[in-house]
Amino acid sequence: MTGFLAVNHYLRGEKFSELHSHLISSAQKMNIDLKLRTNFDLLFESEIPDFVLFWDKDINCAKMLENKGIPVFNSARSIELCDDKMKTYLALDGRVKQPKTIPAPLSFFDTDYTEFVEKAGEALGFPLVFKECFGSFGEQVHLCNNVADVMKYVNGKPFLLQEYIECGGEDVRLEVVGDKVVAAMKRRNENDFRSNITNGGIAFEYTPSEDEKALAVTACRELGLTFGGVDIMNGDAICEVNSNAHIINIMHTSGVDIAPLIFEEILRKI
Repeated sequence: MTGFLAVNHYLRGEKFSELHSHLISSAQKMNIDLKLRTNFDLLFESEIPDFVLFWDKDINCAKMLENKGIPVFNSARSIELCDDKMKTYLALDGRVKQPKTIPAPLSFFDTDYTEFVEKAGEALGFPLVFKECFGSFGEQVHLCNNVADVMKYVNGKPFLLQEYIECGGEDVRLEVVGDKVVAAMKRRNENDFRSNITNGGIAFEYTPSEDEKALAVTACRELGLTFGGVDIMNGDAICEVNSNAHIINIMHTSGVDIAPLIFEEILRKI
């Protein structure tokens, strides 16, 4: 059995190489020859593997592989829904609880969004959360107390404004594989409303409730994910869903190695 591990050509560093090495090692133990390929490499690759574990957000590259008949996990469509925070919200709207969210209206040129921010502020109340539609590790997410705060972060990129739900700098990350929650951790940040470990959050062992498990599984199912990391606030509201969440931190915290579970699910599907 041969697979490709698709990663981004331009993301380097120990954090990423540690993850890639762990995935390749885990695959080897299951008699899977998992070969590292970047999204750059894949544009010119002639070999056809049995599957691709797509640990990146290059949706066009993922779709090109699917068009060749290669099974890709997660699918290009699922990655697209998770990568764009507004698309995630819309896909889950009416299916799970989420903070009230309003997207910035589309503009084709440099625009003064003050009128929109004022109107959205009236609807959502302050403080509210500013999020660029695309971003990772809690970056491009800001707590804003007034219109001027929001306008500091408007930079021409697609963004949304979201109701602020007080959660004390805490959330829980549940990792779903197939239709099952396989690992969980609580994250807490004493100095920031964002609980992300990259932003200074600390991870703790956590046993999720049955309601939290059901919520995470429902979110992944609605987004078409084979595996995913689901962030839940206050036990009942989806914050974000990640199509290729960094699994090393949750592995160290929970003691559960998610990598072989992902490969087992992929093998079951192909």
